[in-house]
Amino acid sequence: MNLTAVSSFLLFMFLVAFISFIKSSRSRKATTTDFFFANRTNGYLVIGSSLFFSNISSNQFIGENESVYINNMSVIGWGATSVFAMLIVSEYFIPIYLKSGIMTTPDFLEKRYDKSTKVLVSVVFLFSYIINLLPAVLYGGAIAFSSMFNVPAFLGISYWESIWLLVFIVGIIGSLYSIIGGFKAITISDTVLSTCMFILALIIPYYGLRYLGDGSIHLGLETLLSSKKTHLNAIGSETDAVPFSTIFTGMLIVNLYYWGMEQYIVQQAIAGKSLKDSQKGIALACLAKLLCPLLINIPGLIAVHMYPSLTNTAEVFPLLVKDVLPAFLVGLTASVLLGAAITTYNAGLNSSSTLFVLNLYKPYLQKKTNGEVSERRLLRAGKLFQICISLFAMLFAPFIIFSQNGFYNYLQKVGSIFTIPIFTIIFIGFITRRVPAIAAKVGMIFFITCYVLSQFIFPVKLHFLHVLAIIFVITALLMIAIGSAAPMKTPYTLKLDNKVDIIPWKNRHYYSFILLILMVLIYVIFSPAVLAK
Repeated sequence: MNLTAVSSFLLFMFLVAFISFIKSSRSRKATTTDFFFANRTNGYLVIGSSLFFSNISSNQFIGENESVYINNMSVIGWGATSVFAMLIVSEYFIPIYLKSGIMTTPDFLEKRYDKSTKVLVSVVFLFSYIINLLPAVLYGGAIAFSSMFNVPAFLGISYWESIWLLVFIVGIIGSLYSIIGGFKAITISDTVLSTCMFILALIIPYYGLRYLGDGSIHLGLETLLSSKKTHLNAIGSETDAVPFSTIFTGMLIVNLYYWGMEQYIVQQAIAGKSLKDSQKGIALACLAKLLCPLLINIPGLIAVHMYPSLTNTAEVFPLLVKDVLPAFLVGLTASVLLGAAITTYNAGLNSSSTLFVLNLYKPYLQKKTNGEVSERRLLRAGKLFQICISLFAMLFAPFIIFSQNGFYNYLQKVGSIFTIPIFTIIFIGFITRRVPAIAAKVGMIFFITCYVLSQFIFPVKLHFLHVLAIIFVITALLMIAIGSAAPMKTPYTLKLDNKVDIIPWKNRHYYSFILLILMVLIYVIFSPAVLAK
């Protein structure tokens, strides 16, 4: 373990924490709105940074580079095509949320269907975070840190033991951030870390190509582009991790859910001080997502040439960073990786607590006491809940090492058990006015049952994203059929209850067009027509 790398890592982590807590200490955290939504005072720069960095965790660094190393660039579909979904969310979903004044995604379901649907979906959300999101973030951060600093050799422990140790370190730091600093501290640290990430997006390819070319960037780039060109192809075949056809089926659905309904993501956007700021923030995050391949995928391409055969392919990114970067930059990269894990973990904890306190605990207390519940009691319950689920996540995370077919594939496949059923019933709620609450409940149970059977009990020989799309269509038709047979007596109408200005961003369509052109251009560049020729 290099002393310079460790010193730069500790210094940068201290600076991020210091800036976050100094800035967040100036904001009030006396109410749930203060603690969970930064009192709705975030501008577009903070929203864009928070959206981007809450999405980018060590899972992407580890999982996507592993996929590039094993397969090809087809994995960029998750990030590049998310731009299209994000723009749809910006234009249609966020205005609905802000106009209705909701604080959590299930709040919309209460307005559209009924309270029991809201409770059901809140519970499913919590299962998703506790079983999939939080443990996976801890595991990804632990792998990156263990490999980058060679923790097992330094401490004289096994790799398995190092994962346990680092999972608890990341979990404890993340918990302290969220519990003490609240949502404001999370968004501020996201902004600082996003700046550093863009610096690394240029630095890591530079040093990697220079290393590959024995000191010459030109020779390194020539090697990258002239041999093993199949890895440069983003147009995935049916046997690749992400077949190209899936971006038009299940991947679109997953991205729409993630950016438009995932609580810890939506919470970043609806914490804005206006609809205009939320839409500008989403556009900024879109641009950042299009730049992601520089940092998240190019290192995997370089690693293909540096390491002909690796036993543990999850170590691709941290191993490359350790081998090509100067020691002080290894420390900076480690701090950004750990920061990425911590901030996504923070966001997940904060949103889990938001769902529990506002959608489950507060209604329970109000029913029990027949009156108002003090904000202080709710905040205390929220912090205690964060401690409990954080402990569970830390105990569960190390066992992800036994997952098959790659870490990133595990994340997407398991996460879909919970996420797409939620997307289905919210989407039907958006586009229909008479589909009743019973249809939402039946649809939720039907979707989860069919998906689990098709993926884990009686595996279907079809990519899971295509399966998702098929079950989504069948479930949607089932809900509409129930709505036709037993429609709501009074059709749903959106009632304005906005807490912020809801005037949309005037120039959003021009920027959306540019972003979509850039998205297509990325696919053209990483295709058999250009780089993979």
